[in-house]
This record gives sequence, C-alpha cells and structure tokens, in this order.
Amino acid sequence: MSTTSPDASTAVAASPLAHQRLVSIDAYRGLVMLLMMAEVLRFKQVAAALQTGPAKRVFDFLAYHQSHVAWAGCSLHDLIQPSFSFLVGVALPFSLAARIAKGQSRGWMTLHAVWRALVLIMLGIFLRSINRAQTNFTFEDTLTQIGLGYVPLFLLGFTRPRWQLVAVVALLVAYWAWFALYPVPPANFDYAAVNADAQSIYDGFAAHWNKNSNAAWAFDRWFLNLFPRESKFAFNGGGYATMSFIPTLGTMLLGLLCGGWLRRATTTDARALATLPHGQPLAPWTATLWMLAAGLACALVALVVDAAGLCPIVKRIWTPTWTLYSGGWCFGLMATFYLLTDVPGWSPRSLPRWLVWPLVVIGANSIAAYLLAHLIEHFTVHALHTHLGEHLFHLAGDAYAPLLEGAAVLLVYWLILAWMYRRRLFLKV
Repeated sequence: MSTTSPDASTAVAASPLAHQRLVSIDAYRGLVMLLMMAEVLRFKQVAAALQTGPAKRVFDFLAYHQSHVAWAGCSLHDLIQPSFSFLVGVALPFSLAARIAKGQSRGWMTLHAVWRALVLIMLGIFLRSINRAQTNFTFEDTLTQIGLGYVPLFLLGFTRPRWQLVAVVALLVAYWAWFALYPVPPANFDYAAVNADAQSIYDGFAAHWNKNSNAAWAFDRWFLNLFPRESKFAFNGGGYATMSFIPTLGTMLLGLLCGGWLRRATTTDARALATLPHGQPLAPWTATLWMLAAGLACALVALVVDAAGLCPIVKRIWTPTWTLYSGGWCFGLMATFYLLTDVPGWSPRSLPRWLVWPLVVIGANSIAAYLLAHLIEHFTVHALHTHLGEHLFHLAGDAYAPLLEGAAVLLVYWLILAWMYRRRLFLKV
C-alpha cells in the first residue's frame, strides 16, 4: 500500500525533470476496469429473463458486449485485456523517467522490474486458485500474462522507438510462423474431445489456429503438466494458452510506442526528454494524429491478413492479427481520452475534468479494482442481502433483480475506491 501516486505515469514529481500528470491514462484505465467490474450487472441473465420487446433487444446487445466472443471476432468485453496490457506499456516511459529523476540506477530498476513481474505472475496464479483444492498453476490470467512479458518490455523501454517497432514486428512474425509451421490436426482429430466446435474450427491454412489443436496448445500439454495438478492437463476449455504472453508483449510494446509519443507531447524540458531515447518534443495534436494513424494502420493490416486467410483474428489465443486489431482500438481509445482530457486549448471545452473523475478514481487504483472484482463479490452480495433484504432488488420485477443487485455491488466497489483515492491510498506492485 502506498500513500503517494498510484503510478509513476500519473505522478507529479518534485524534480525539475517531472512530467505533466495525464488524466487520460487513468481515465482510460478506469473505463477498462469499470467494464471488468461491471460483469456483476449480469446483462445476459436479464436478457434471458425477458421475453420480447425493445428491452429484450437492448439487453441482448449489452449481453453480447459483456461476453467474450466464442472464437473469432471482437466484442467490447474482448478489449478489456488488451487495453489493460496496452496501458502498461503506455505508462512505462513515464515510470522510467520518474525513477531516473529520483536517481535510481539501471540495476536497481531492473531488480524492481523482475520483482514486479514475479508478483504479477504469483498474483494471477493466486486468483485462479480461489476455491480450488490446490494451487492452480495456470498462466493465462491477465496479470500473469503481463508479468511474463514485463521484463522484456522494461528492457525495451530504454531503446529507441525504431527498435521497439522492430521488436513488435519480429515477435508477431515469429509467433505467426510458430503456429503456421505446427502440423494441422489430422482429418480424424476429435475436436469435440478438446471442447472445440464449428465456430472454432477452420479449413485450409487457417486450420493452424484451430482451438486446442495448435502450437500453443501442444506446448501447454507439456508445460502445464510439469506442475502438480488436480488432474492431468489436456486442454483449456476456452482455448487460452500460456504462450499468448508473447503476442501480449506485442500489445504492451504498441503501448510503449504510444507512451513515448505522449511523453514527448507532455514534457518540454530537454533534460527530461534526454533521460530516455524518445526523441524531440511533439505537439499534442501531432501525438493525437500519430495515435489515430497508428490505430487505423494496425486495424487495417489485421483485417487484410484475416480476410486473406493467413491468420484469423482470435483473442483467446492472441493471434498476431488480434494484437494488431485490438491494438488499433487501443490507439484510438487512448487518442480519444487524450484529446478530451489533456490536449491544451481543446480539452477544457470538450470534456470537463469532473466528468471523468469517476473513471480516474478507478483507474488510479487498478490493481485494487482488479482484486475487489475477484475477491469480494460474494461477500458484498451477502452483506447487501443481510442489511437491505433480498426483496429490495426485485422492486422493478424479477427479471431486473440481477441488474439492480449488480449495480449495488458495483457502487460498493466504487465507494471503496473513492475512499482510497481521497486518502491517497494506492495499491501498487
């Protein structure tokens, strides 16, 4: 627990090399965490309870975007993990600059990066082991995936943008080649036995990315069985894989490039910019346009490669096209938040700061928000029923009871985070 800034990306240091606080980073991160916590609203359950009419169609739409797509494609919910990963990269240039300004050595910062990576990995495993008979050694959790790629991300944070871009391309091409060179399953392969259906099975070259029959699945059948398990690992029900951390690192590197532009746009002190090889200052509007252009380019490349049948856009195994497609959305969302909250001469007229404050409260304490959503939901529901009674949530009818109950839980989460924010209590690794 810290009583200072939640992240170096949003701190205002006392050093003359200090950077400007970016509301946009916390606001975007807050939106991401809000979408994750809002699973308690249970739109799918409400939609199932409604029969027909406009309300049914509205909740069907909301339920779709509160769930992951079955395999290929993208819903709003699918953008949560890439956004969270992207923002880790965005924050890194600011974090490194703040640590350098405090006089920390490269060696000490590297040790901290290794420690942070280990904590994130262990925290992810801990959360996946809740209500299990023993430790569940699995590495597809968001925190674990970030932890596995964090040290390479940190080291690349000291390189020039061109090398960061080269690293993105090299990672994605190598990961694509690994899948492409792995043999396609034989014609008699039993997909039903590995929880794969028609939606997750392709013909032709794209079959290299079929669910639970690809290179990453084969790796996990070896790797995960090296750990003590309740039963032998055969497949992940959702198709998720440990090795997805490699293209996830690609997502974080896209965020690192974006963070370099933002730092150049918000830091005018030449000495501050010289601490990292990000280049000369950028005008805020230039940084915004670069983010929008990068987002459009990433999305277009992904769509073209997908349409050509060379690599489908699949979040569950984090295909290279998913890295680019979701990265395109991340660039666009970051640019939008930056434009609306931090661009001088524009932001104050377009979006008053108090409107994004509820998101900033969440985004400034993202680890705490993540833990709240995973650890205290059932406790909170039980406490609400104990003190308010169950009938309160049925006032709008039984169909909407899950929605009202979830809204109450979500409010409790936010009030806890607001209390922590007011007292400058930030949970960070």
